[in-house]
Parts: sequence; C-alpha cells; structure tokens
Amino acid sequence: MLVQLTYASRVSRTLSSDDIKNILSSSQKNNKADGVTGALCLSNGIFLQILEGDRQKVNKAYHKILADARHKDPAILDYREVISRKFSEWSMGLITRSDDNRQLFLKYSSSSDFDPYSMSGETLRGFFSEVVDNVRWLRKSPD
Repeated sequence: MLVQLTYASRVSRTLSSDDIKNILSSSQKNNKADGVTGALCLSNGIFLQILEGDRQKVNKAYHKILADARHKDPAILDYREVISRKFSEWSMGLITRSDDNRQLFLKYSSSSDFDPYSMSGETLRGFFSEVVDNVRWLRKSPD
C-alpha cells in the first residue's frame, strides 16, 4: 500500500549550507534504498517534508526524523493512502524559499510568513503539486 506523509518540524539550531547538503544527501541515499520518494522544503526555520512509498518504509523514515536532534516540534500534518506517487523521480528533492519562488510560498500561506503548521492537508497537497508541476515545466524549458 502506498502512502503519503506530510510533516513539519522546526529547526533546532542554525543550519549551515553543509548541514543542509548532508541532510539532503543522506535522505536521498536512505530513501532510494527504501523506495521512498518525496520533497523537503526549508523556509523560515521550518522543515516541511512529504514522504511517499510503502507504509512501513515511510513510517520508518519518519521515526528516524523524530530521533534527529536537528528537528523540534514535529507534527504530522497529512497522512493518506494514495494510488500513485507524486514524486516518483525524486528520492528527495529540496525546495528553499527564494526571490524566484516567493509567490508560490505566499499563494498557499495565510500570512506573509510561510507556516505549514496552520495549513490544511488539502492546501499542503496543492502546494506540493504546484512545486512538482513547476519543476517539470522547468525541465522541459529550453536552456
């Protein structure tokens, strides 16, 4: 059975660019081995992540995150069975807020600060769906 789990957590300490690279690299390695796909968003000191795959493997990945000292205040925001994966091409993709995508973050947020803790499951799915669509569009765009 395929599931999607979306959670948020706050960064427990200031992360360097090397910390973020290490998080992404280890996530990609571990997720690829377990058949887990998804995306990690980092904005305003908040991790927002969607994981998808086999229920036991996704739950295992989430429990590893809970044990990671870089995360605090974890909360599952959405958990559901799915028919197919949304992120089949990403063992783990990273999305950070930038001037280029500021409007996307603002579009789904109820305030000027991106706060996934206050977002509904439906809103979070819309946000991640648009992220995937934008990435696909960018890949197809001529260089």
